[in-house]
Amino acid sequence: MRKERPKLLFEISRPGRRAVRLPENEVPETEIPAGLRRKKLTLPELSELDVVRYFTRLSQLNFSIDTNFYPLGSCTMKYNPKLNEATSSLEGFSGHHPLTPMKFSQGSLELIYRLQAQLSEISGFAQASLQPAAGAQGELTGVLMIRAYHTHRGDTKRRKMLIPDSAHGTNPATVTMAGYEVVEIPSDTEGNVDLQALKAACDDTVAGLMITNPNTLGLFERRIEEVTKAVHDCGGLVYGDGANMNAILGILRPGDVGIDVMHFNLHKTFSTPHGGGGPGAGPVATNEKLVEFLPGPIVEESADGFRFHMPKHTIGRMKAFHGSFGMLVRAFTYILSNGGSGLRELSEIAVLNANYLKHKVSEVFPAKYNRTCMHEFVSVGKLSDRVHTMDVAKRLLDYGMHAPTVYFPLIVKEALMIEPTESESVETLDEFAAVLLKVAKEAEETPELLEQAPHEMPLRRLDEVYAAKNLVLRAQDLAEVEL
Repeated sequence: MRKERPKLLFEISRPGRRAVRLPENEVPETEIPAGLRRKKLTLPELSELDVVRYFTRLSQLNFSIDTNFYPLGSCTMKYNPKLNEATSSLEGFSGHHPLTPMKFSQGSLELIYRLQAQLSEISGFAQASLQPAAGAQGELTGVLMIRAYHTHRGDTKRRKMLIPDSAHGTNPATVTMAGYEVVEIPSDTEGNVDLQALKAACDDTVAGLMITNPNTLGLFERRIEEVTKAVHDCGGLVYGDGANMNAILGILRPGDVGIDVMHFNLHKTFSTPHGGGGPGAGPVATNEKLVEFLPGPIVEESADGFRFHMPKHTIGRMKAFHGSFGMLVRAFTYILSNGGSGLRELSEIAVLNANYLKHKVSEVFPAKYNRTCMHEFVSVGKLSDRVHTMDVAKRLLDYGMHAPTVYFPLIVKEALMIEPTESESVETLDEFAAVLLKVAKEAEETPELLEQAPHEMPLRRLDEVYAAKNLVLRAQDLAEVEL
């Protein structure tokens, strides 16, 4: 039976009700400038109990990793240990103002310093900056550093950035924002970068290559050192998208195979919260060639303690203050609580879980590339001429499981991108596999069941194309929309 759509605030509003009564004003009243006053401000009128029940129910409708299985490929929706939340909530961290003088900020500065060193060691680089606020900003940071490097050397003819077709979707946007031209490099029959096509594209106008390894097909680039060498031989630099670092953590260091600069997604690899619009964290690390171009400030240790430092040729700040500090505390906690061997084990389990699940569903949802995958795999979700990937994804919601990523990467038609993460038990994986197989059987026997799914959600299937073209931006207008 379908759950009812929760009533909106404006639907339960009644004139004269109040959730809170403000205390008497203790300061002189000041007239609000006419230009800042709204002629009419319609707000819902509710009791405190109405407000509490409304938002509590909304929170219960949210899908989260704390309540259900969340196999969202590429996004790594893994469990965030509560220990991380406890340390980030310590008053010395959570109550520390970023403008506090450095001599009174030694604890926070030491944490930044140590996390810089940890990320550098884990990835095989010389130095890291914790400035960028998200993965996409980390990408932009890396490419801007590459541009600054070439500009500093007077090599201004390099205007092209090579991007494999299996790269993350934000890479082309990053290249364009940085003022470069995108040149797409195709994949070969095994899902790797087509080395022949790459070499043909390498000339003295190439600024660099952006590469994700493992790539968005969930596959490791088998000839990664040949790829980086080809780019270096033509004078370019290699940017590594570290979004999938959780598959190789403690096993391979990107800096050791020719990557020049890389960003980390702390919300994926190091378990800081993910989704909901932020905050994110996308630190960058680099080799000696680009150290002086890092965004600042970074923290260094001196005879007087820890202090901020701006690299000589820095591209400047990428964010106000010093990065998403709460996220940095969480990542630091995660690294310390697992240790070196624990971090490696996390990656090994992530890879094991993905391959186990891939095998369990392979007869019905075959992987596009029949290779050992890394932390995720891409299957074909289309089951018949009537039942497509989206239908499978919508039906999974009825079984209390979040859908995998659909229709990405674009190079796989009807893609169903599944990432079980290292957090999940074999029992959860078995249950998910059983549900996928059951959905496949439903598609064969009663395809209309999938075509009309979901059936158990508060809202029926939405017309996403219509929604994108006819936006409803005010809550009071939503009640008039048929859902």
